[in-house]
Amino acid sequence: MMNNGVTMSIKASIIGPTGYTGFYLIDILLRHPEAELAYLASHRDELPDIREEFPQLLGRLDEDVAQCKPIDAERIADECDVAFLALPHRAAMAYAPKLLDAGLKVVDLSADYRLESQSLYEKIYETPHGDPENLDRAVYGLPELFRDAIPEADLVANPGCYPTAAALGISPLLSHSLVKKEGIIINAASGVTGAGRKAAAHLHFPEENESYFAYGKIGGHRHQCEIEQTIGRVAGSEMHALFVPHLLPIDAGILETIYLQPATEDVTEEELFEAFEDAYKDEPFVRVIEKTPNVKHVRNTNFCDVTVRLTQQGDQQTIVVMSAIDNMVKGASGQAVQNMNLIFDLPETMGLL
Repeated sequence: MMNNGVTMSIKASIIGPTGYTGFYLIDILLRHPEAELAYLASHRDELPDIREEFPQLLGRLDEDVAQCKPIDAERIADECDVAFLALPHRAAMAYAPKLLDAGLKVVDLSADYRLESQSLYEKIYETPHGDPENLDRAVYGLPELFRDAIPEADLVANPGCYPTAAALGISPLLSHSLVKKEGIIINAASGVTGAGRKAAAHLHFPEENESYFAYGKIGGHRHQCEIEQTIGRVAGSEMHALFVPHLLPIDAGILETIYLQPATEDVTEEELFEAFEDAYKDEPFVRVIEKTPNVKHVRNTNFCDVTVRLTQQGDQQTIVVMSAIDNMVKGASGQAVQNMNLIFDLPETMGLL
């Protein structure tokens, strides 16, 4: 691999490719002009052929790549430049240290390195953090807000899907001092792929079809603290927000409706739009739109569609932001590839447009 202006080929590994994030990563990397999928690694006792897990990949992968191999950090480092950890939280931090020590760049799609506070992680996820040294080393990989830190990172913590849509919807209003820092409410809904491939009674088709409900601990969902951490970095102060997730009877997509209070009584809707347009004028993956976003319009893309309204109810003004992403692309695997592009000094949009 060269990085002197000459075409380079990044060899990529996916650890845990049998989940939905793994599938989406494979699909994107197979279309990436400067990346080669070289190693699929599974911790299953019986190593799977990924084409049997996802028949959509038949005819797209060579047999030697499709057959998953053991998670061997040294072997992966011999064959690859970057490792994507597509494992659940708790599992990812068991492998990240060895992959880093072997010299690989690591993009972790789990929650293990997203929270800056070890104690907060242990409280929210109810487990000890097994790799606090690298927790301090990890860079939060939301390019639109924290791009400058990503190219030099060895370990990138890929943001959660809900926090991505929330942060992109809230941050311009905070950075332009147009909203109060308190009283933020995030009403969010996601497609079923956000729950992963594991079996669960409420995810069975007869239960999920024609269904819509809030889930998780109301006011204490694990993504709430990640959202608060991210917007707190933008605001430069501690932030709190009420986050309530819902499950939609669709495969993929997230729509968030966010309620905020104007900083002053003379804030106008034109100023709100100007803040978004100023914040995202050079961002290839954020589209500031006039109409209300629709998850169908971001499906299978790395885009975030966002809009804003200023409403009046009697004497009370409320700012309403609507933000839509594909939870599996911009909310997970697409953003991971966006981070990979930044690490290896490639055009950020490569393989994603």
